[in-house]
Amino acid sequence: MEEMRRGVPTWQDELASLMDGGVQYDGSPIDLTADTESRSKSSGFGSGSGSESVESLKDQVTGFMKSWGEMLMDLAIGCKDVVQQMVVTEDSFVVRKLRKPAAKVSKKLSFLNDYLPEDRDPVHAWPVIFFVFLLALTALSFSSDHDRSVPVLKKIRLHPTSASRVQLPDGRYLAYQELGVSADRARHSLIVPHSFLSSRLAGIPGVKESLLKDYGVRLVSYDLPGFGESDPHRARNLSSSASDMIDLAAALGIGDKFWLLGYSSGSVHAWAAMRYFPDQIAGVAMVAPMINPYEPSMTKEETAKTWEQWQRKRKFMYFLARRWPSLLPFSYRRSFLSGNLEPLDKWMSMSLGEKDKLVTTDPVFEDLYQRNVEESVCQGTAKPFVEEAALQVSNWGFSLPEFHMQKKCRTNGVLSWLMSMYSESECELIGFRKPIHVWQGMDDRVTPPSVADYISRVIPEATVHRLPNEGHFSYFYFCDECHKQIFSAIFGEPRGPVELSEQRTETHNPDQPKTGLSDTSTTKE
Repeated sequence: MEEMRRGVPTWQDELASLMDGGVQYDGSPIDLTADTESRSKSSGFGSGSGSESVESLKDQVTGFMKSWGEMLMDLAIGCKDVVQQMVVTEDSFVVRKLRKPAAKVSKKLSFLNDYLPEDRDPVHAWPVIFFVFLLALTALSFSSDHDRSVPVLKKIRLHPTSASRVQLPDGRYLAYQELGVSADRARHSLIVPHSFLSSRLAGIPGVKESLLKDYGVRLVSYDLPGFGESDPHRARNLSSSASDMIDLAAALGIGDKFWLLGYSSGSVHAWAAMRYFPDQIAGVAMVAPMINPYEPSMTKEETAKTWEQWQRKRKFMYFLARRWPSLLPFSYRRSFLSGNLEPLDKWMSMSLGEKDKLVTTDPVFEDLYQRNVEESVCQGTAKPFVEEAALQVSNWGFSLPEFHMQKKCRTNGVLSWLMSMYSESECELIGFRKPIHVWQGMDDRVTPPSVADYISRVIPEATVHRLPNEGHFSYFYFCDECHKQIFSAIFGEPRGPVELSEQRTETHNPDQPKTGLSDTSTTKE
């Protein structure tokens, strides 16, 4: 009974079903042998021809694939039916929303049907034409990419050590390069920290020795920690970078105040020296200066204008440098640390202006660029480049509005505040009180002109030279007239080296041109 409750028939039920089907037992013995043989033959376990019905592995795989294909076909047909019933029908949500716009577009484009043969239905003809157009466009795109000339990648070579080095107070060595007049005859000392993926060899690219001699300039460029032949720093930051600059000047016997020249991202270290050692600096010159793109004192408009000039890859690299700098080595090892020298515009993720293209395709520039990169990556580690990228976008510990010269009065109450209005005894002048010159190309794709606009706004004492039609490289690399304009603006008239009988004067001499204009425009003659 319990088996009946479960739905399983008992042997009595099976016997009764046989009786109902016409099978009757007449009491004679039942021959089980014949039944067994017939079952054996039907199941294939017998001898002879029964063994021939066994399927091979190939037949089984073929049958499985056919069955699987039939299942997929049934699934596709089912999905098609569902789509037709839910989307294509007149009562569906999609059709109700797109019916009117589609009718308007179809009405406006109905004149194209006149170009079709009379026996062609537009509903079927236009999808075919559109599909063929996409295939042709894809084929043309593939053909153009295939035929496009691929630039030959140059190999990065290693060179023997050749730099002069000085030992810093903490025991590290800093590599440097000197050009121009000797230390005992220098009228002006100019220190140049290099930019990203560069080295001491850059300095002022292509500057003439005769120009340095005319102005009595001692030009010193050096390798940042971990770059070129300089020892790395265990915990590098902007403060330590400024200290390295001051220690280098002391080791080279630059006792007077010196000038700074920051180009591109090298200006980050110039900003740091201005912040931490302002009294030892005579003035600052910057060409296409970079700032922190996440600077909080920038307005929304200035931030938008700055970021919109950069391509997505460059923005993504800034994001990684700020959030996950540990991921940067993966990108660097595939580009400039791979042993191959990529084209300049490729690794910088940018498109150059017309003048920059002319400069960067010149063989003289290409030779300097290759030698400079080779020197920059000679230590073969990504750490200094990661540090440099992170320094630019991290919190600097100061902001550019701090360099604005303004009067700060100490007030301990209302009475002191009223007294300060009539007396300056309790007031002091704060900010950077030395000349600041900024040269900005208006066709610069690396440092957008909005950066110079921001500098001019927060540091109104800075002299901003806006350069029409100039790019990021065209005004600084191998431009004799440009170099002369820079020296004339910061040093005044050329006076030559200091004569042995002449008394050494201050680097910032009285006949130096007065600064303070907030905005000037210069062009190359």
